[in-house]
Amino acid sequence: MTEQVTVQRLIPAPAEAIFDLLADPGRHHEIDGSGTIVGARSAGERRLALGDSFGMDMDWGVNYATKNVVVEFEENRRIAWQTLAPKPLSYVLTGRIWRYELEPVEGGTIVRETWDTRQEALPSRYVVRATMTDLTRRNMEKTLQRIEDVVTA
Repeated sequence: MTEQVTVQRLIPAPAEAIFDLLADPGRHHEIDGSGTIVGARSAGERRLALGDSFGMDMDWGVNYATKNVVVEFEENRRIAWQTLAPKPLSYVLTGRIWRYELEPVEGGTIVRETWDTRQEALPSRYVVRATMTDLTRRNMEKTLQRIEDVVTA
């Protein structure tokens, strides 16, 4: 069963512009290929750093909120956050990591998005992998297209 799903796209923009977009949780709704992000829970512009947490209001047929913690951060190269569910769901459905890696190349930046379920809570880990992998891959491809649309507009 797949623990990680990675998609990539060459985006004709500098890594700095893409990273600035990813590091601003207030703009994540603009790039969300799943269409589930309603908006950031905290108002105003805010640039993420390692260890920061940020909340998202979500809607996937039902409204809910997530807490996300930045677990990897290398300026203009890599950012990742772990999505955590509120208690009591945090004991059974939580922990996946969303990672973005940026590689500057001639003509732009290769952007790799990875959905990493190795830290997913054990009770839900196998169900999430079995039921969400294909949908998540398609949504990630849409996200990379949306990132390109935003940074090249």
